[in-house]
Amino acid sequence: MATATDETYLHRVVMVLEAFKGEDGAVSPAELARRAGLPKSTVHRIVASLVEEGLLERQAARVRLGVRLFEIGQRVPRQRVLRDAARPYMHDLREATRQTVHLAILEGSQVVYVDILASPGAPPLPSRVGGRLPATVTGVGKAMLAFSPPDIVRAILDAGLPRVSPRSKVAPGMLARELTGIREAGVAYDHEESGLGIVCAASPVLGTGGDVLGALSISGYSTRVRLDHVAPAVRTAALALSRVLGHQTAE
Repeated sequence: MATATDETYLHRVVMVLEAFKGEDGAVSPAELARRAGLPKSTVHRIVASLVEEGLLERQAARVRLGVRLFEIGQRVPRQRVLRDAARPYMHDLREATRQTVHLAILEGSQVVYVDILASPGAPPLPSRVGGRLPATVTGVGKAMLAFSPPDIVRAILDAGLPRVSPRSKVAPGMLARELTGIREAGVAYDHEESGLGIVCAASPVLGTGGDVLGALSISGYSTRVRLDHVAPAVRTAALALSRVLGHQTAE
């Protein structure tokens, strides 16, 4: 049985791992301690243990995430099955639209990007594989929330909506109405809400019983992407992927 001390240590290990950012190469233990808000001596001990287990790798006086972490991540069943099933549809979407295609899942109030197929000439996007963004400012997030249980949606709306860009929606009532429309249309949009100059169209991927498994999206420059033109392609791909994963659509 785990003790309170064991649980505290494990929590601190997670804090250290989460202190790494997507753009990081190698990071000093002192910087990790600053980001995690932990004592330097504690972080040095944790780092030494993680290096020994192959979860971190040393690079001079700094450390970076280890290959073993990547290997473990590839074993996550939901992520692996969804990604493998989605890949052909993602390739078709990118070929048809010449835009960047995302596959994401919902974790609490955030989306986690499982796979991204970037398009040549695509704008710099705030998304990255393994990265997170608030669900309420992304097309994929709103697509998944629209088909999520009402209690989950209500909890997210009641917790307050983050402003990621000047165009992020922060009024709960406005977002609730938008989610109702998304559920009816099957398509969600991001009109520069996750980043200025970037738009996207997204559609949910549903499984058996209508459970939300993830979402597909197409993203690009607001000056180049006609959302009304690409939305049908996203919706069609998401419906086809949903059928592959067991969702039964009404005739």
